[in-house]
Amino acid sequence: MRRAWIVTAFLLLGGRWAAAETTLPPDLQEIRIDQNLDAQVPLDLAFTDSGAGAVKLGDFFGRKPVVLALVYYECPMLCTMVLNGLVSSLSVLPFDAGDQFDVVAVSIDPGEGPELAAAKKAEYLARYGREGGAAGWHFLTGREEEIRRLASAVGFRYRYVPERDEYAHASAIMVLTPQGRLARYFYGIEYPPRDLRFALVEASENRIGSLADQVLLFCYRYDPATGKYGAATYALVRTGGVLTVLGLGAFVLVMRRRERGRQRARPEGGV
Repeated sequence: MRRAWIVTAFLLLGGRWAAAETTLPPDLQEIRIDQNLDAQVPLDLAFTDSGAGAVKLGDFFGRKPVVLALVYYECPMLCTMVLNGLVSSLSVLPFDAGDQFDVVAVSIDPGEGPELAAAKKAEYLARYGREGGAAGWHFLTGREEEIRRLASAVGFRYRYVPERDEYAHASAIMVLTPQGRLARYFYGIEYPPRDLRFALVEASENRIGSLADQVLLFCYRYDPATGKYGAATYALVRTGGVLTVLGLGAFVLVMRRRERGRQRARPEGGV
């Protein structure tokens, strides 16, 4: 039982293990997620979509950012937690899957077929509960070679454990640009909606989101070490300085106009 908790804690940390790495079981030594930021995923990879049949990965790119999750549909624990965390975050965003972005889940188990993917899609569409969501959520299965190529491109290191008939893997989701380049990684099983919103706005090349999003992005920066957005102190100070200068300028302008108005209102020869 103790070992199970150690393994679970490791996986939930997204594979980030420092001083205690040598204490891990041998079959988990290489399990982690490497951030290959700005790397291009191979868009020629062939998969099977639960609803559309044979597809290329590139079919889901070109116009919108994509949220990518590498999971497997019969995973006994972690993958369900990843998808649950994802749908919870997306459910409160002002953006709609299928409109401003797409979600692509890919099974890392080549033994899983489109029937399992279809069942998983139906489950999460019901939880998402937004009209048109079916056009934006895609659950894929594929051959081991294609899966391995995709996993390698995004830095997702996993392995099959035959004695347990399970896959050992870490937990994370990725946000990719419309061109298929890796923009952001989010570790764990809970993804702050604010951070996910920022990532989608950035990955869309500012084609989605409001003016408020652009202002906030100026003040917050992505930290690859934590997979989160944090306040950028210099940007905040610079923004505060600009606002102060603008405020002083506006004050001086108003006072000058008032003074001119008083001068014009004085009677000729008056004091």
